Amino acid sequence: MKHSEAPRHLLAGLDAKATASLLAVASDLALVLDADGVIRDVSVGAEDLQDASCADWVGRRWSETVTVESRPKVAALLEEAGASKAEAARKWRHINHAQGTGPDLPLLYSAIRVGGNGQVVAFGRDLRANSSLQIRLVEAQQAMERDYLRLRQMETRYRHLFQQVREAIVIVAAETLKIVELNPAAEQLLGKEAGTLVGRSIAEGFGVAARDRVAALLGGVRLSGKADHAMDAELDNGMPVEVAASLFRQSEGSMLLVRLTPPAAKTLRVVGGLAAPRQAAPNESAASLLQLVERMPDGFVVTDPHGMVLAANSSFIEMTQLATRDLVVGQPLARWLGRSEVDLGVLLSNLKQHGALRLFATRVRGAYGVDVDVEISAASVAGGEHPCLGFTVRDVGRRLNPDALKRRELPRSASQLIELVGRVPLKDIVSETTDLIEQMCIEAALELTQDNRASASEMLGLSRQSLYVKLRRYGLGDLGTEGGK
Repeated sequence: MKHSEAPRHLLAGLDAKATASLLAVASDLALVLDADGVIRDVSVGAEDLQDASCADWVGRRWSETVTVESRPKVAALLEEAGASKAEAARKWRHINHAQGTGPDLPLLYSAIRVGGNGQVVAFGRDLRANSSLQIRLVEAQQAMERDYLRLRQMETRYRHLFQQVREAIVIVAAETLKIVELNPAAEQLLGKEAGTLVGRSIAEGFGVAARDRVAALLGGVRLSGKADHAMDAELDNGMPVEVAASLFRQSEGSMLLVRLTPPAAKTLRVVGGLAAPRQAAPNESAASLLQLVERMPDGFVVTDPHGMVLAANSSFIEMTQLATRDLVVGQPLARWLGRSEVDLGVLLSNLKQHGALRLFATRVRGAYGVDVDVEISAASVAGGEHPCLGFTVRDVGRRLNPDALKRRELPRSASQLIELVGRVPLKDIVSETTDLIEQMCIEAALELTQDNRASASEMLGLSRQSLYVKLRRYGLGDLGTEGGK
């Protein structure tokens, strides 16, 4: 470590006041300790640390203010500060200060001995921003790992299904009509190995007379985006097949899923061991769709434009803790949805203006007092003889919420409040807890109503004037736009 070449000449004019100012600006926090390691003075240079109760450390040993795992680091810093070699390299060490019931205060320290009586000055740098970034990084990594695992599982299921299905399926690039992938049933039907077919045009697998018609069919599906009617064609090996195609999109572009059905499999198909016609009737498709909605793990509700329930699936019935569907149908959705009736009003207003709404955070209130945190996506069908609204209700109670790290947490039990007794005066506990609850309720109301203060004041049971007074008190919102909401 290189020091100034002439410290006595350059710094000889510093007095005690100037030295104190230098300590304050040289670090976020500076501790002045005596020879026994007792903190005699604390200099706070960062505004973010003004409320960290650092002044309470004065008169205590430095090691008593830190967490258990940080005490050996404090001893090491004090030992290094008293090293005989003035030119010895000073190490920076991460030390956590205990903050009662709140999160620990992380600081990066380096210490140096000053004066002739063994005094030590410890310079600290605030690491809370770095700790927050580290926590967010770990959470993001865990989320990515979960998504990666989910995608791997989906790909495994897709591969297994693609390989085992008896129907001949060919994946074709929509722009070039070149084969990207085909399953074993398609290889057997075309009479060639996949290695000789991938990269070639699918039209080459058909007879000369059918190639133009197949290319026209696939081109029509690509342009319209809709599955065209099936057509009969003949493969280049002379086998007649029925050709059908549908369009789907992925990151590389548009793809066509081409199904080749020989005459033997054209009349019947096997579903769950039962023979059924290949083409499903419209009423069968509608019945299948209703069965899928009924078995969805997310709640699904259909209401009229005024919020009266017309239909609901089993998952939503389970959220409401009711025994039968009849207890839900015909009732207002606001009976179970939202912290108050304002939530449903916000939903209906947005659906009326925009026709759709995504990821609206609210709660479902159970009949026996069990509330569920949910996210709602909704859409409206305004046309037709029977206009209606559809709501998907997803339980997000167990979802990781990164925003919770930024919020101040309240004591969650009476035992945690009891732990504060003796450390903090009762009036301070009651006052701070009341103010914190009030502030959090106002913030939640503004968030739920998308900063609509009229709806927020109604949700909180306050007049708009009272709400504005509290907004000014806690420094919330932009009060310059009061007249617009």
